[in-house]
Amino acid sequence: MRKTIKNIFKFFLLLVVAGIIFIAWANYSIKKESESFVSYHIADVPETKTALLLGTGKTLSNGMPNAYFYNRIKATADLYNSGKIQYIIVSGDNSTKDYNEPEDMQLELMKQGIPKDKIIMDHAGFRTLDSVVRAKDIFGQTKLVIISQKFHNERAVFLARHNGMEAFGYNAADVNKYAGLKTNLREYLAKAKAYWDLLFGVQPKFGGEKIVIP
Repeated sequence: MRKTIKNIFKFFLLLVVAGIIFIAWANYSIKKESESFVSYHIADVPETKTALLLGTGKTLSNGMPNAYFYNRIKATADLYNSGKIQYIIVSGDNSTKDYNEPEDMQLELMKQGIPKDKIIMDHAGFRTLDSVVRAKDIFGQTKLVIISQKFHNERAVFLARHNGMEAFGYNAADVNKYAGLKTNLREYLAKAKAYWDLLFGVQPKFGGEKIVIP
């Protein structure tokens, strides 16, 4: 009995070690593969017809404004006003009636002077994978600029390029390290999940009819 318990313990220990190695490798690989395709500088971003703005909540759980959200809005407005992009897909979670990331992003972008007809909403961007793959499969984009914070862009660009897209990332301003600590720690697991999804061919939760961007 004692020997059996010892073997089970060894097995689970090996699983834990393997999991840690996989997470470390996934993070290293994704950062390495995407580093030359993400930038904080508009001058580094190629001209494309369409940008993909990845969603997040407008407010935090405590009701305070979410800096990640507003920094992404500013980055998108700056990129649009530079003439580098013509259209913006705003892709995010709209899983409930009272939570609508795409609509929140659309309204804020319009406040920044971006015309409503230049903003295309994707209400089924529940995950980064969904947003990226739907940009290609539903909206017909094979080349695009992805807008989010650097840690998120690394993962999104990695997924896009492995799904046959010519993708670049324009990095919105980061949030201070203390405020973003939880998000950055969670990102280690998110990058591992992205690699896992790629290995096993995971697809977006929802499909739909194709939407033509003029």
